Amino acid sequence: MPYVMVQIPKTPAPAFPAPTVPTSADVARLAGVSRATVSYVLNNTGTVRISEATRHRVREAARELGYVPHAAARSLRAGHSRIVLMPAPSFPAGPLFTGFLAELQRALGRLEYTVVQYGAVGLSGDDAVRAWAELRPVAVLVPGTDLTPQGVDLLKRSGARAVVTVGSGPVDGAHALLLDHGTIGRRAGRHLYERGRRRIGVVVPADPGLRVFSEPRLEGVRRAVRGTAATVTELPLAYDEEAAARLAARWELLGLDAVFTYNDEYAMLLMRALQDEGVDVPGHTALIGADDLMLGRLLRPRLSTVRLELPSGRDLAALVERAVHDPGAPPERHTALGATVVHRESS
Repeated sequence: MPYVMVQIPKTPAPAFPAPTVPTSADVARLAGVSRATVSYVLNNTGTVRISEATRHRVREAARELGYVPHAAARSLRAGHSRIVLMPAPSFPAGPLFTGFLAELQRALGRLEYTVVQYGAVGLSGDDAVRAWAELRPVAVLVPGTDLTPQGVDLLKRSGARAVVTVGSGPVDGAHALLLDHGTIGRRAGRHLYERGRRRIGVVVPADPGLRVFSEPRLEGVRRAVRGTAATVTELPLAYDEEAAARLAARWELLGLDAVFTYNDEYAMLLMRALQDEGVDVPGHTALIGADDLMLGRLLRPRLSTVRLELPSGRDLAALVERAVHDPGAPPERHTALGATVVHRESS
């Protein structure tokens, strides 16, 4: 059988050479310092005294070369991952919670952790936990309560030294930052009662992801007026104009003289619909929201609200640091959520 020789054309050289990745050695040469000094400066090591002039020279060299520290190399030096995983919340995050998360990320960054926000579209429960575990984080911060004790155990067996939940209730085996949303409802309910209102409605968002917050707020209003002649009526409401208009059209039949609207966004939605129906706010119906958003102050009448005070992101970062260094310590529980009524024109 005759042989056939086939000539395979050479792969053409790339038109542009692959860019070289700058290293800490490159930064050290440009700055005129040792690689150890580069590491100390860029990793914000506070145990070594380095002059501000040297720090500035190292940072400028790193900026000029486009160098950033390697997260995996940092993990190797530490003996474990430095990734802190923050799954995307299952509820719409408002400006207050977004600001808290931003402060927390900055605080963790100063402690040399790499913060990764994880959005698992279509995953929930244990499926989501397994997806988190695949990244081998050293810590996981879970907003809400989308976690079970079995999920905590899986994360720990996958290398997570700290599992922290941020929500209204603790989970066995995890550290917890407890946000008492019942306090918000109690403050709003007490305010309306003290303003002479006795037939109080409470907006409960139809979004199931908000139930973990809305149910304690509803119960808080009920507790505020328990033992009095006041009544509390639950008002399910979707976040859209049509749903608000339908609720406002029934307002006279409901016979309510006050409403706590869950938050300021629902307050704006419902107030507009009530005004379109000719309902006088606050003459006929007093109205109060929560979150103290700037837009609420621009409404007419200006929106009464419950101002919330979330814990410091630095404090939560310190909790993560303690848990990473002592993973066998008993879970910590901290309750933190300040609530103060801001009385304006709508109530």
